[in-house]
Parts: sequence; structure tokens; C-alpha cells
Amino acid sequence: MKNLSLIAYLDLKESLRAKWFLVYSVVFGGLIAIFFISGVTQSQVMGFSGLSRLLLMYIQITIVILPIFILITTVRSISSDRDNNILEYMLSFPISLRQYYWGKIIGRFVTVFLPVFMAMFIAVIYGVFKGASVPWDIFLLYIGLLFAMSSSFLGVAFFISSFVKSSEVALGMAFFIWITMLAFIDIALISLMLSNRFNEELIIAIALLNPMEVFRVAAISLFDPSLTVMGPVAYYILDNISQGYFVLLSIVYPTLLGLLFAVFGFVVFKKKDLV
Repeated sequence: MKNLSLIAYLDLKESLRAKWFLVYSVVFGGLIAIFFISGVTQSQVMGFSGLSRLLLMYIQITIVILPIFILITTVRSISSDRDNNILEYMLSFPISLRQYYWGKIIGRFVTVFLPVFMAMFIAVIYGVFKGASVPWDIFLLYIGLLFAMSSSFLGVAFFISSFVKSSEVALGMAFFIWITMLAFIDIALISLMLSNRFNEELIIAIALLNPMEVFRVAAISLFDPSLTVMGPVAYYILDNISQGYFVLLSIVYPTLLGLLFAVFGFVVFKKKDLV
């Protein structure tokens, strides 16, 4: 346990010194600052106002930005250590492969989750200071959704990093996965498959396998339980599952998916040549 926490601490320190972490923090912190400066909390659109509208806009942007940031900054985590001979050096100490691998995951999770959480937390604190009404239930559920999204793509990133030796190939695969998931949200998927007369239930089922789509639907449903802004997708979802169960599913499913990919990555990592 001591070695595990030590690896996590070292990865955390390394990430904090990296330029990508500074950019990562500025992007999400800057989004919140821009929203406040532009007066988002003072306006009302489609019934959303105050901090509710700010959180909705923040989450919608996060859906696109967060996955690619996690992927491109994490897929090189192990492969980069292998290229720089850091992996060989670390394993010369009495540290097991399990401790190294899961320690890296814990440390990297803190660095990818902390900025997005702190941006939301600062927004809420500022809103309380200004006397705005804080939707605490939505805030807590959004934290759960962000946790699930971070876990999902972190697991995928470590799975890629466990078997790809070249950092360039790892980045290419990360970008390809992000583009594919971004393309297979409901709108693109429906337009593609309906033109080929696929069964609509199959279309929705495929769309909901995408953690980005699950995150998107759950985030919108917290503000718009009838999902009127989503068109035909809403009717299928609401006819088959309640909002509460779907929000729970949107937290559990991506988290388990990320854990599953992380475990697969560890299995591959143990069986491959380490250096």
C-alpha cells in the first residue's frame, strides 16, 4: 500500500509540473470565468437561469473537451516511461507491476478530475457569495457524472498505453477514439442509420453504448426531465426507463466501463515486454 501511494504521489507531482496540466486547469477555470464575465448567470434562456444555466453550459462544453484532454494526456503515461527508460528504473526498486500500474492510475485520476471539480466548486462558492440560488442536488449529480466520465476515459487511455510502445501511435489512437465517439452521438447516428432504414431501437441502443452520449443525456435530463430539446431520442428513453434510474445508470455504466478497460490494460501490461 505504501508503494502504491508513493507511485500515485510521484505521478501527481510529475503531472502538476507539466505544462499540459496548466493548460488543462486554465481551460476549465477560464470557462467559468468567461461565463461569469459574460453575464450568463444574469440571463434566462428556455427557463434556465442563474447557476443552473451556468452549470448546464459548463457541462455541455465539458462533454466535448474533457474526453480529449484525458485521452491525449494519459495515453502516453506508460509508453512515455518506457521510451525514457523510467519504467525500467522504477521497477529496479522493490515495486510490483500491480503497484506501479494502479498507482499511476490513481495519481493521474486526481490530476484529470481535480480541475473540472474545482471549476464547478468555485462557481458555486461565487454564486453563494453573490446570493444566487444554488441547485445543490444538480451540483452533486454533476460531480458524479464528471467522476464517471473521467473514470471511463482514463481507463480507455491506460488500456491504450499498456500495449502501444510509440507515443505518436498512442496519440493517433486517442484522437481516433474521441472523433468516433463524438460522431456517434445520437444526431449523427440517427441521420446516418435512418437513411439506411435501420431499426430505431438499434440506433438508440448503439448511441447509449457511447459514454459521451450517456453523459449528455443524463446532464440535460437534470434540467429538462422531458428531454424536449433532444427530439425522438427522448421518447424512446422516457418510455423505457425513468429519469432517476437513467441518471444512476449514467454514473455506474461509464465508471464500470473505465474500470473494465483499466483491468484489461493491466492484464496486457503484465504479459508484454516491459522495456
